[in-house]
Amino acid sequence: MGNKRGIPQAFNKQPDGLELRRATVFDVFEMSDVLIRSITRLCAADHEDDPQVLAEWTANKTPETLRDGVQSGSVLWVADYGGQVAAVGGLRMDEITLLYVDPNHTGRGLGVAMLNQLEQEITSAGHPEAHLEATRTAQDFYRKNGWVATGQCSERNDLSCFAMRKSLHPTD
Repeated sequence: MGNKRGIPQAFNKQPDGLELRRATVFDVFEMSDVLIRSITRLCAADHEDDPQVLAEWTANKTPETLRDGVQSGSVLWVADYGGQVAAVGGLRMDEITLLYVDPNHTGRGLGVAMLNQLEQEITSAGHPEAHLEATRTAQDFYRKNGWVATGQCSERNDLSCFAMRKSLHPTD
C-alpha cells in the first residue's frame, strides 16, 4: 500500500494520546516554548551554539508573534500529546513553514504524524506538490518521508538551508 509519498499511508498509526489540531491563542505560550527548546537543543548542527544565530532564529518565536499569526489566520497546528503541546507545524499555501518537535518528545512518531497532517492539508487545498526549507538537522527526516532536495534556499543564501519538494499525487 505504499505510494510515491514514500510512506505506507494505510499502515501509519498515530501514537496513542496524540491529538493533532489547529492552534489557538491559548496555545501560544506552549508553542513558543516548544519552538525555542527544539531549535536550541535539537538544531545545534545548524546554529553551532552561536548566541547571535540563536537569537535571530528564535526572535519571531515569541508568544506575541505566534498569537498574531493565529489571529491573522495563519495555518498553525499543534500536536497535543498527553495534554501538552509537543510539536508545532505551520503552512502557507503549498509550503510547510514550521515543523518542530519538543526535545522531550522525540522518537515517538509525533514529527511524522504532524508532517502527514500538514501534507494532507496541502493536498486538501488542491496543491499537487509541497515545498519546504529544511535545516541541516531536519534533512534526513524529510528524505525518509519521501522529500527530495531541490537545492540551497535562494532567498536567504543560508548554507544550512536546503530547499525540498514532494509530490503529493499518489501516481507521480
